[in-house]
Amino acid sequence: MRQVLADQYAEFAAARAGHLYRSACLLTAGDTHLAEDLVQETLGRLYISWHRVSRVGNPAGYAQTVLTRTFLAHQRRRSSTERATDTFPDRAAADPRDVPLRLTLLEALARLPAKDRAVVVLRYWEDRSIEETADAMNVSSAAVRTRCTRALGRLRELLGEDLGEYARF
Repeated sequence: MRQVLADQYAEFAAARAGHLYRSACLLTAGDTHLAEDLVQETLGRLYISWHRVSRVGNPAGYAQTVLTRTFLAHQRRRSSTERATDTFPDRAAADPRDVPLRLTLLEALARLPAKDRAVVVLRYWEDRSIEETADAMNVSSAAVRTRCTRALGRLRELLGEDLGEYARF
């Protein structure tokens, strides 16, 4: 029975790791190293409780919830010696035409508070409902609506009303 659970977990982890990593990159506003750490910690937590998680109706949603809560916990305990920066290192891109837009969006996301960033990622990247987002963040639905409004308003301030100027190639 243990081998069956281990095989199920390995299959699940292989299938979901990429999606979790992309979500973690958005949550961390492009910090790929932290995103990798968050995904690793999420998968580790899932492995420990896989016997329960595998019986959940939606283990992928459960994994996203664990990822979000892991991110928020990391933000709360971040050392005072760490300093966030708004500059990104030079990186090669598969399609250089979308780099300015991607960097602009990541810079704007980085300027949002961690909880607002989590709301934006869950609601608009993960396409979750308000209730699902509230459950993942362990807050009320009203708090999610308030944070959505605040976060989107702040993104509009940072990016302007029309994103078309960033999408031009």
